[in-house]
Amino acid sequence: MILETVKSEGIAHKSYFIGSNGIAAVVDPRRDCDIYIDIAEKNNMRINYIFETHRNEDYTAGSLELREVVGADIFHGKGLDFAYGNSVVEGDKFQIGNVVLEIIETPGHTNESISLLLKDREVSEYPYMVFTGDTIFAGEVGRCDLYGNNETLKMAKAMYNSVFNKLLKLDDNVIILPAHGSGSVCGAVIREQEFTTVGYEKKTNPALKKSEKEFLEFKLHEKLYTPPYFKEMEKNNLIGPSLICKLPYLKPLGIHELKELMSKGGQVVDVRDPAAFAGGHIPNTLNIWKDGLPSYSGWFLNYEQPIIVVDENNSNIEDLKRYLIRLGYDNVYGYLSGGFPVWFKGSGDFETVHTWSVHDLLPNMGKKSLFILDVRKENDWEKERIEGSHNIYIGELKENLDKVPRNKHVAVLCDTGYKASIGTSILKMNGYKNVTNVMGSMTAWKKAGYPVVKR
Repeated sequence: MILETVKSEGIAHKSYFIGSNGIAAVVDPRRDCDIYIDIAEKNNMRINYIFETHRNEDYTAGSLELREVVGADIFHGKGLDFAYGNSVVEGDKFQIGNVVLEIIETPGHTNESISLLLKDREVSEYPYMVFTGDTIFAGEVGRCDLYGNNETLKMAKAMYNSVFNKLLKLDDNVIILPAHGSGSVCGAVIREQEFTTVGYEKKTNPALKKSEKEFLEFKLHEKLYTPPYFKEMEKNNLIGPSLICKLPYLKPLGIHELKELMSKGGQVVDVRDPAAFAGGHIPNTLNIWKDGLPSYSGWFLNYEQPIIVVDENNSNIEDLKRYLIRLGYDNVYGYLSGGFPVWFKGSGDFETVHTWSVHDLLPNMGKKSLFILDVRKENDWEKERIEGSHNIYIGELKENLDKVPRNKHVAVLCDTGYKASIGTSILKMNGYKNVTNVMGSMTAWKKAGYPVVKR
Protein backbone atom coordinates (compact mmCIF):
# COMPACT_ATOMS: atom_id res chain seq x y z
CA MET A 1 0.00 0.00 0.00
CA ILE A 2 1.10 3.55 -0.69
CA LEU A 3 -0.33 6.74 0.81
CA GLU A 4 0.55 10.27 -0.28
CA THR A 5 -0.79 13.49 1.21
CA VAL A 6 -1.33 16.39 -1.20
CA LYS A 7 -1.38 19.78 0.51
CA SER A 8 -2.84 22.97 -0.89
CA GLU A 9 -1.20 26.01 0.65
CA GLY A 10 -3.17 28.87 2.08
CA ILE A 11 -6.45 27.02 2.50
CA ALA A 12 -4.57 24.31 4.46
CA HIS A 13 -6.38 21.62 2.47
CA LYS A 14 -5.24 18.01 2.54
CA SER A 15 -6.22 15.39 0.00
CA TYR A 16 -4.98 11.81 -0.14
CA PHE A 17 -3.83 9.30 -2.74
CA ILE A 18 -4.19 5.65 -1.69
CA GLY A 19 -2.96 2.79 -3.85
CA SER A 20 -2.43 -0.95 -3.77
CA ASN A 21 -1.70 -3.58 -6.45
CA GLY A 22 -2.08 -1.16 -9.34
CA ILE A 23 -5.40 0.33 -8.20
CA ALA A 24 -5.79 3.73 -6.55
CA ALA A 25 -8.31 6.08 -4.94
CA VAL A 26 -8.19 9.81 -4.24
CA VAL A 27 -9.93 11.41 -1.28
CA ASP A 28 -11.09 15.06 -1.60
CA PRO A 29 -9.13 16.05 -4.73
CA ARG A 30 -8.38 19.66 -5.57
CA ARG A 31 -9.24 21.20 -8.93
CA ASP A 32 -5.72 21.35 -10.36
CA CYS A 33 -5.57 17.58 -10.33
CA ASP A 34 -2.42 16.92 -12.35
CA ILE A 35 -0.56 15.96 -9.17
CA TYR A 36 -2.73 12.85 -8.63
CA ILE A 37 -2.11 11.74 -12.19
CA ASP A 38 1.62 12.23 -11.69
CA ILE A 39 1.54 10.07 -8.54
CA ALA A 40 -0.47 7.37 -10.34
CA GLU A 41 1.92 7.29 -13.31
CA LYS A 42 4.97 7.21 -11.04
CA ASN A 43 3.58 4.15 -9.23
CA ASN A 44 2.02 2.40 -12.25
CA MET A 45 -1.47 2.73 -10.82
CA ARG A 46 -4.91 3.41 -12.20
CA ILE A 47 -7.23 5.75 -10.29
CA ASN A 48 -10.59 3.94 -10.12
CA TYR A 49 -12.23 5.73 -7.20
CA ILE A 50 -12.74 9.32 -6.09
CA PHE A 51 -14.26 10.03 -2.67
CA GLU A 52 -15.60 13.31 -1.32
CA THR A 53 -15.91 13.37 2.46
CA HIS A 54 -18.43 16.23 2.15
CA ARG A 55 -19.44 19.14 -0.03
CA ASN A 56 -16.51 21.41 0.64
CA GLU A 57 -17.10 25.11 1.28
CA ASP A 58 -13.58 26.54 1.10
CA TYR A 59 -12.39 25.33 -2.31
CA THR A 60 -13.71 23.97 -5.60
CA ALA A 61 -13.45 20.19 -5.60
CA GLY A 62 -11.52 18.53 -8.43
CA SER A 63 -13.59 15.34 -8.63
CA LEU A 64 -15.15 16.05 -12.03
CA GLU A 65 -11.86 17.33 -13.38
CA LEU A 66 -10.07 14.14 -12.30
CA ARG A 67 -12.86 11.89 -13.55
CA GLU A 68 -12.66 13.56 -16.97
CA VAL A 69 -9.02 12.48 -17.24
CA VAL A 70 -8.94 9.06 -15.60
CA GLY A 71 -12.55 7.85 -15.87
CA ALA A 72 -12.91 7.05 -12.17
CA ASP A 73 -16.22 6.81 -10.28
CA ILE A 74 -17.10 9.52 -7.76
CA PHE A 75 -18.69 8.76 -4.38
CA HIS A 76 -20.10 10.97 -1.63
CA GLY A 77 -22.59 10.86 1.24
CA LYS A 78 -26.30 10.41 0.67
CA GLY A 79 -27.45 13.43 2.69
CA LEU A 80 -27.29 15.85 -0.24
CA ASP A 81 -28.68 15.70 -3.78
CA PHE A 82 -25.49 16.04 -5.82
CA ALA A 83 -25.82 16.55 -9.57
CA TYR A 84 -22.97 14.08 -10.19
CA GLY A 85 -21.43 10.95 -8.71
CA ASN A 86 -22.85 8.16 -6.59
CA SER A 87 -24.22 8.03 -3.05
CA VAL A 88 -22.77 5.78 -0.36
CA VAL A 89 -24.19 4.65 2.98
CA GLU A 90 -22.88 3.33 6.27
CA GLY A 91 -21.02 0.04 5.82
CA ASP A 92 -20.39 0.27 2.07
CA LYS A 93 -16.97 -1.19 1.25
CA PHE A 94 -14.56 -0.64 -1.63
CA GLN A 95 -11.67 -2.96 -2.55
CA ILE A 96 -8.51 -1.21 -3.73
CA GLY A 97 -5.98 -3.95 -4.21
CA ASN A 98 -5.29 -5.25 -0.71
CA VAL A 99 -6.85 -2.16 0.84
CA VAL A 100 -10.48 -1.92 1.92
CA LEU A 101 -12.21 1.41 2.49
CA GLU A 102 -15.39 1.28 4.58
CA ILE A 103 -17.89 4.12 4.78
CA ILE A 104 -18.83 5.63 8.15
CA GLU A 105 -21.58 8.24 8.04
CA THR A 106 -20.40 11.17 10.19
CA PRO A 107 -22.81 14.11 9.79
CA GLY A 108 -22.38 17.26 11.84
CA HIS A 109 -20.20 19.53 9.75
CA THR A 110 -22.63 18.90 6.90
CA ASN A 111 -25.51 16.46 6.59
CA GLU A 112 -23.77 14.24 4.05
CA SER A 113 -20.34 14.11 5.74
CA ILE A 114 -18.65 10.72 5.67
CA SER A 115 -15.43 9.23 6.98
CA LEU A 116 -13.47 6.42 5.33
CA LEU A 117 -12.04 3.63 7.48
CA LEU A 118 -9.02 1.94 5.91
CA LYS A 119 -7.79 -1.62 6.44
CA ASP A 120 -4.64 -2.92 4.78
CA ARG A 121 -5.47 -6.60 4.51
CA GLU A 122 -1.99 -7.45 3.32
CA VAL A 123 -0.97 -6.72 6.90
CA SER A 124 -4.02 -7.16 9.11
CA GLU A 125 -7.78 -7.05 9.43
CA TYR A 126 -7.46 -4.36 12.09
CA PRO A 127 -8.41 -0.78 11.10
CA TYR A 128 -5.27 1.16 10.21
CA MET A 129 -6.42 4.74 9.53
CA VAL A 130 -9.52 6.84 9.02
CA PHE A 131 -10.05 9.78 6.67
CA THR A 132 -12.25 12.10 8.71
CA GLY A 133 -12.90 15.01 6.34
CA ASP A 134 -14.03 18.00 8.42
CA THR A 135 -15.26 15.95 11.39
CA ILE A 136 -12.10 15.59 13.51
CA PHE A 137 -8.91 17.57 13.03
CA ALA A 138 -5.73 17.64 15.07
CA GLY A 139 -6.82 19.42 18.23
CA GLU A 140 -10.23 20.43 16.92
CA VAL A 141 -13.57 19.24 15.57
CA GLY A 142 -15.41 20.60 12.53
CA ARG A 143 -17.59 23.68 12.58
CA CYS A 144 -21.36 23.18 12.85
CA ASP A 145 -22.63 26.64 11.87
CA LEU A 146 -22.73 26.48 8.09
CA TYR A 147 -26.50 25.98 7.85
CA GLY A 148 -27.25 29.07 9.94
CA ASN A 149 -27.98 29.77 13.59
CA ASN A 150 -31.30 27.92 13.58
CA GLU A 151 -29.60 24.67 12.57
CA THR A 152 -26.44 24.88 14.68
CA LEU A 153 -27.79 22.92 17.64
CA LYS A 154 -29.09 20.15 15.41
CA MET A 155 -25.76 19.90 13.61
CA ALA A 156 -23.82 20.03 16.89
CA LYS A 157 -25.85 17.07 18.19
CA ALA A 158 -25.07 15.17 14.99
CA MET A 159 -21.39 16.07 15.32
CA TYR A 160 -21.31 14.86 18.92
CA ASN A 161 -22.80 11.53 17.89
CA SER A 162 -20.42 11.13 14.95
CA VAL A 163 -17.35 11.93 17.02
CA PHE A 164 -18.08 10.31 20.38
CA ASN A 165 -20.24 7.36 19.33
CA LYS A 166 -18.47 6.43 16.11
CA LEU A 167 -14.96 7.73 15.53
CA LEU A 168 -13.80 7.63 19.13
CA LYS A 169 -14.99 4.04 19.38
CA LEU A 170 -12.16 3.07 17.04
CA ASP A 171 -8.95 1.67 18.49
CA ASP A 172 -6.63 4.31 19.97
CA ASN A 173 -3.89 3.41 17.47
CA VAL A 174 -6.00 4.25 14.40
CA ILE A 175 -4.42 7.14 12.50
CA ILE A 176 -6.66 10.15 11.81
CA LEU A 177 -6.16 11.86 8.45
CA PRO A 178 -8.33 15.02 8.26
CA ALA A 179 -9.14 17.22 5.27
CA HIS A 180 -7.44 20.30 6.73
CA GLY A 181 -4.45 21.40 8.74
CA SER A 182 -3.60 24.51 10.74
CA GLY A 183 -4.85 27.76 9.22
CA SER A 184 -8.05 26.43 7.69
CA VAL A 185 -11.28 28.40 8.15
CA CYS A 186 -13.05 25.07 8.69
CA GLY A 187 -11.88 24.98 12.32
CA ALA A 188 -10.90 27.54 14.92
CA VAL A 189 -7.68 26.16 16.41
CA ILE A 190 -6.46 23.24 14.29
CA ARG A 191 -2.98 22.14 15.37
CA GLU A 192 -0.04 22.05 12.98
CA GLN A 193 0.49 18.29 12.79
CA GLU A 194 0.96 16.00 9.82
CA PHE A 195 -1.40 13.41 11.30
CA THR A 196 -2.79 12.30 14.63
CA THR A 197 -4.43 9.25 16.20
CA VAL A 198 -7.69 8.48 17.95
CA GLY A 199 -5.89 7.94 21.25
CA TYR A 200 -3.81 11.09 20.99
CA GLU A 201 -6.90 13.18 20.30
CA LYS A 202 -8.68 11.69 23.29
CA LYS A 203 -5.79 12.88 25.45
CA THR A 204 -5.09 16.28 23.89
CA ASN A 205 -8.14 17.59 21.98
CA PRO A 206 -10.02 20.08 24.22
CA ALA A 207 -13.35 19.47 22.44
CA LEU A 208 -13.16 15.74 23.22
CA LYS A 209 -12.83 16.32 26.96
CA LYS A 210 -16.26 17.93 27.20
CA SER A 211 -19.52 16.39 28.35
CA GLU A 212 -22.32 16.34 25.79
CA LYS A 213 -23.88 19.44 27.36
CA GLU A 214 -20.55 21.26 27.39
CA PHE A 215 -19.86 20.22 23.80
CA LEU A 216 -23.20 21.56 22.56
CA GLU A 217 -22.77 24.83 24.47
CA PHE A 218 -19.27 25.18 23.03
CA LYS A 219 -20.52 24.73 19.48
CA LEU A 220 -23.49 27.03 19.93
CA HIS A 221 -21.29 29.92 21.07
CA GLU A 222 -18.27 29.31 18.85
CA LYS A 223 -17.23 32.47 16.99
CA LEU A 224 -16.22 31.62 13.42
CA TYR A 225 -16.11 33.64 10.21
CA THR A 226 -17.80 32.69 6.94
CA PRO A 227 -16.22 34.23 3.83
CA PRO A 228 -18.72 35.23 1.11
CA TYR A 229 -17.05 32.99 -1.46
CA PHE A 230 -18.29 29.92 0.45
CA LYS A 231 -21.65 30.27 -1.35
CA GLU A 232 -19.93 29.97 -4.72
CA MET A 233 -17.96 26.93 -3.57
CA GLU A 234 -21.09 25.24 -2.24
CA LYS A 235 -22.81 25.77 -5.58
CA ASN A 236 -19.78 24.54 -7.55
CA ASN A 237 -19.48 21.43 -5.41
CA LEU A 238 -23.17 20.58 -5.58
CA ILE A 239 -23.79 20.89 -9.31
CA GLY A 240 -20.17 20.53 -10.41
CA PRO A 241 -17.86 23.31 -11.64
CA SER A 242 -17.00 23.89 -15.27
CA LEU A 243 -14.10 21.77 -16.51
CA ILE A 244 -10.85 23.62 -17.06
CA CYS A 245 -8.92 20.62 -18.50
CA LYS A 246 -5.69 22.57 -18.04
CA LEU A 247 -4.55 25.58 -16.07
CA PRO A 248 -5.54 28.88 -17.72
CA TYR A 249 -3.15 31.03 -19.68
CA LEU A 250 -2.68 34.38 -17.95
CA LYS A 251 -2.18 37.23 -20.41
CA PRO A 252 0.82 39.53 -19.97
CA LEU A 253 -0.62 43.05 -19.98
CA GLY A 254 0.93 46.40 -20.78
CA ILE A 255 0.26 49.56 -18.80
CA HIS A 256 -2.43 50.85 -21.17
CA GLU A 257 -4.23 47.48 -21.24
CA LEU A 258 -4.23 47.40 -17.45
CA LYS A 259 -5.62 50.94 -17.24
CA GLU A 260 -8.40 50.06 -19.69
CA LEU A 261 -9.38 46.95 -17.74
CA MET A 262 -9.41 48.93 -14.51
CA SER A 263 -11.67 51.57 -16.06
CA LYS A 264 -14.14 48.79 -16.86
CA GLY A 265 -14.16 47.35 -13.35
CA GLY A 266 -11.23 44.95 -13.55
CA GLN A 267 -10.01 43.72 -10.15
CA VAL A 268 -6.31 44.35 -9.58
CA VAL A 269 -4.66 42.53 -6.70
CA ASP A 270 -1.10 43.43 -5.74
CA VAL A 271 0.54 40.32 -4.27
CA ARG A 272 3.74 41.94 -3.01
CA ASP A 273 4.66 42.09 0.67
CA PRO A 274 3.40 44.99 2.82
CA ALA A 275 6.66 46.94 2.75
CA ALA A 276 6.80 46.89 -1.05
CA PHE A 277 3.13 47.85 -1.35
CA ALA A 278 3.60 50.69 1.13
CA GLY A 279 6.58 52.01 -0.82
CA GLY A 280 4.51 52.40 -3.96
CA HIS A 281 1.46 50.84 -5.62
CA ILE A 282 -1.05 51.43 -8.38
CA PRO A 283 -3.99 53.50 -7.04
CA ASN A 284 -7.19 51.59 -6.25
CA THR A 285 -5.54 48.20 -6.01
CA LEU A 286 -6.04 45.58 -3.33
CA ASN A 287 -2.99 44.25 -1.52
CA ILE A 288 -2.98 40.57 -0.53
CA TRP A 289 0.49 39.14 -0.14
CA LYS A 290 1.21 36.05 -2.24
CA ASP A 291 0.90 33.39 0.45
CA GLY A 292 -2.24 35.07 1.82
CA LEU A 293 -4.06 34.98 -1.52
CA PRO A 294 -5.74 31.59 -0.96
CA SER A 295 -6.96 32.61 2.50
CA TYR A 296 -8.21 36.13 1.82
CA SER A 297 -9.06 36.59 -1.86
CA GLY A 298 -12.45 34.95 -1.28
CA TRP A 299 -13.42 37.82 1.00
CA PHE A 300 -12.81 40.54 -1.57
CA LEU A 301 -12.69 39.31 -5.19
CA ASN A 302 -15.86 38.62 -7.17
CA TYR A 303 -16.49 35.99 -9.84
CA GLU A 304 -17.54 38.36 -12.61
CA GLN A 305 -14.95 41.05 -13.38
CA PRO A 306 -11.52 39.96 -14.64
CA ILE A 307 -8.75 39.54 -12.06
CA ILE A 308 -5.33 41.01 -12.83
CA VAL A 309 -2.25 40.31 -10.72
CA VAL A 310 0.54 42.77 -9.99
CA ASP A 311 3.81 41.36 -8.62
CA GLU A 312 7.41 42.50 -8.43
CA ASN A 313 8.90 40.30 -11.14
CA ASN A 314 6.11 37.78 -11.92
CA SER A 315 8.10 34.80 -10.70
CA ASN A 316 5.03 33.51 -8.83
CA ILE A 317 2.47 33.39 -11.64
CA GLU A 318 2.21 29.57 -11.66
CA ASP A 319 1.43 29.45 -7.93
CA LEU A 320 -0.96 32.39 -8.09
CA LYS A 321 -3.16 30.97 -10.80
CA ARG A 322 -3.36 27.62 -8.97
CA TYR A 323 -4.43 29.44 -5.80
CA LEU A 324 -7.22 31.26 -7.63
CA ILE A 325 -8.41 28.32 -9.73
CA ARG A 326 -8.80 26.21 -6.58
CA LEU A 327 -11.22 28.86 -5.32
CA GLY A 328 -13.23 28.75 -8.54
CA TYR A 329 -11.91 32.00 -10.00
CA ASP A 330 -12.20 31.19 -13.68
CA ASN A 331 -12.16 34.96 -14.28
CA VAL A 332 -8.44 35.23 -13.51
CA TYR A 333 -7.28 37.09 -16.61
CA GLY A 334 -3.70 38.26 -16.64
CA TYR A 335 -0.81 40.08 -14.99
CA LEU A 336 1.15 43.28 -15.45
CA SER A 337 4.02 42.29 -17.71
CA GLY A 338 7.31 43.16 -16.09
CA GLY A 339 5.74 43.70 -12.69
CA PHE A 340 5.29 46.91 -10.73
CA PRO A 341 8.66 48.39 -11.83
CA VAL A 342 7.24 48.68 -15.36
CA TRP A 343 4.43 50.83 -13.99
CA PHE A 344 6.57 53.52 -12.36
CA LYS A 345 9.19 53.41 -15.11
CA GLY A 346 6.36 54.05 -17.55
CA SER A 347 5.37 57.22 -15.63
CA GLY A 348 2.27 55.62 -14.11
CA ASP A 349 0.79 57.39 -11.11
CA PHE A 350 1.33 55.59 -7.84
CA GLU A 351 0.41 55.99 -4.18
CA THR A 352 2.17 55.12 -0.94
CA VAL A 353 1.06 53.98 2.52
CA HIS A 354 2.51 55.42 5.71
CA THR A 355 4.27 52.87 7.93
CA TRP A 356 5.05 52.95 11.62
CA SER A 357 7.08 50.74 13.86
CA VAL A 358 5.54 49.91 17.24
CA HIS A 359 7.95 52.48 18.68
CA ASP A 360 6.25 55.13 16.51
CA LEU A 361 2.81 54.03 17.65
CA LEU A 362 3.56 54.20 21.39
CA PRO A 363 4.07 57.99 21.75
CA ASN A 364 0.98 58.69 19.61
CA MET A 365 -1.34 56.53 21.70
CA GLY A 366 -3.02 59.35 23.63
CA LYS A 367 -3.83 61.56 20.67
CA LYS A 368 -7.54 62.10 20.04
CA SER A 369 -6.82 62.32 16.32
CA LEU A 370 -5.61 58.68 16.25
CA PHE A 371 -7.91 55.69 15.63
CA ILE A 372 -6.23 52.32 16.20
CA LEU A 373 -7.86 49.61 14.07
CA ASP A 374 -7.03 45.97 14.88
CA VAL A 375 -8.13 43.65 12.06
CA ARG A 376 -7.41 40.33 13.77
CA LYS A 377 -10.14 37.83 14.63
CA GLU A 378 -12.37 38.95 17.48
CA ASN A 379 -11.27 36.07 19.74
CA ASP A 380 -7.61 37.00 19.30
CA TRP A 381 -8.34 40.68 20.00
CA GLU A 382 -10.30 39.80 23.13
CA LYS A 383 -7.46 37.64 24.48
CA GLU A 384 -4.89 40.43 24.22
CA ARG A 385 -4.94 43.83 22.60
CA ILE A 386 -3.51 47.33 22.69
CA GLU A 387 -5.48 49.59 24.99
CA GLY A 388 -7.86 51.82 23.08
CA SER A 389 -7.80 49.74 19.88
CA HIS A 390 -10.98 48.97 17.93
CA ASN A 391 -11.59 45.57 16.39
CA ILE A 392 -13.05 44.84 12.97
CA TYR A 393 -12.02 41.52 11.41
CA ILE A 394 -10.26 42.10 8.10
CA GLY A 395 -12.78 40.02 6.14
CA GLU A 396 -15.61 42.22 7.41
CA LEU A 397 -13.88 45.59 7.13
CA LYS A 398 -15.36 46.59 3.77
CA GLU A 399 -18.91 46.15 5.10
CA ASN A 400 -18.12 48.08 8.30
CA LEU A 401 -16.39 51.21 7.03
CA ASP A 402 -19.01 53.33 8.79
CA LYS A 403 -17.30 52.31 12.04
CA VAL A 404 -13.95 53.77 10.94
CA PRO A 405 -13.84 57.59 11.16
CA ARG A 406 -12.69 59.44 8.06
CA ASN A 407 -11.55 62.51 9.95
CA LYS A 408 -8.90 60.70 11.99
CA HIS A 409 -5.50 59.16 11.41
CA VAL A 410 -6.18 55.40 11.16
CA ALA A 411 -3.34 53.15 12.32
CA VAL A 412 -4.00 49.56 11.25
CA LEU A 413 -2.48 46.53 12.94
CA CYS A 414 -2.90 42.76 13.03
CA ASP A 415 -0.51 39.96 14.03
CA THR A 416 2.53 41.06 12.00
CA GLY A 417 1.37 43.69 9.51
CA TYR A 418 0.32 41.52 6.57
CA LYS A 419 -3.43 41.56 7.15
CA ALA A 420 -3.06 45.19 8.20
CA SER A 421 -1.75 45.89 4.70
CA ILE A 422 -4.93 44.41 3.24
CA GLY A 423 -6.78 46.78 5.57
CA THR A 424 -4.83 49.87 4.51
CA SER A 425 -5.42 49.03 0.84
CA ILE A 426 -9.18 48.69 1.43
CA LEU A 427 -9.27 52.00 3.27
CA LYS A 428 -7.29 53.73 0.53
CA MET A 429 -9.58 52.30 -2.15
CA ASN A 430 -12.53 53.76 -0.25
CA GLY A 431 -11.22 57.28 0.03
CA TYR A 432 -9.37 57.27 3.36
CA LYS A 433 -6.41 59.62 3.10
CA ASN A 434 -4.52 59.25 6.36
CA VAL A 435 -3.84 55.55 7.00
CA THR A 436 -0.78 53.83 8.45
CA ASN A 437 0.31 50.19 8.62
CA VAL A 438 1.88 49.34 11.97
CA MET A 439 4.59 46.98 10.75
CA GLY A 440 5.23 44.03 13.03
CA SER A 441 1.92 44.82 14.75
CA MET A 442 1.06 42.79 17.87
CA THR A 443 4.06 40.47 17.49
CA ALA A 444 6.49 43.38 17.56
CA TRP A 445 4.49 45.23 20.22
CA LYS A 446 4.80 42.31 22.65
CA LYS A 447 8.42 41.70 21.67
CA ALA A 448 9.15 45.30 22.64
CA GLY A 449 7.60 44.67 26.06
CA TYR A 450 4.84 47.23 25.61
CA PRO A 451 1.63 46.81 27.64
CA VAL A 452 -1.32 44.74 26.48
CA VAL A 453 -4.83 44.40 27.80
CA LYS A 454 -5.67 40.74 28.44
CA ARG A 455 -9.02 39.07 28.88
